[in-house]
Amino acid sequence: MLFSKDAPSINVGGRLRELRKGRNISMRGLAIKSGLSANALSMIERGKTSPSVSTLYKLAEALGVDITAFFGEPAERLSCVFVKADERARVPFQRGLWEGMGGEKFAGRVLPFMLTLENGGASGPHFMAHTGHEFVLCLRGVLEYQVDGRVYRMEIGDSLIFAARLRHKWRNPGKTVANALILLSDFEETDRNEIHRHAE
Repeated sequence: MLFSKDAPSINVGGRLRELRKGRNISMRGLAIKSGLSANALSMIERGKTSPSVSTLYKLAEALGVDITAFFGEPAERLSCVFVKADERARVPFQRGLWEGMGGEKFAGRVLPFMLTLENGGASGPHFMAHTGHEFVLCLRGVLEYQVDGRVYRMEIGDSLIFAARLRHKWRNPGKTVANALILLSDFEETDRNEIHRHAE
């Protein structure tokens, strides 16, 4: 297994409610800012549906936080972070799993994630774009990345690196589970809150 089933799962709906209320934003206000319907937001907050990764990016932008805010707020950012495999914070989404690998607690300019996608799983309907660079290493299965109008079919051992300002999204077109290591890097420390910016 490339990830532990025993790792703690984040209650995304509850975390979204915390972030929204902590910023004094009404459900309607967040719906207007994010471009999502109030009904969709209500379903997410009540745990009736799991948001896609691209939807999380939209919500992060609307809330003025970075994507790692959904993994919880660290007490402080550290210069050295060690994470046991069974301690990774996990954010489930439809047909997939997004796992933090310490970047949410790290003081530097790097955010590593482990991506697990069931067959047919995808980042969602929206393109994403953010500051810095994105590196992807396919560890298992097949992963298809669409970057700036080009499609890259990735198999085990294949890697991709690109300027993350380019519009991109991903999906698993294969018949088996896919795993990838995703590394977001080289963004300005003051731009942590900009890393969530998406493009339609």
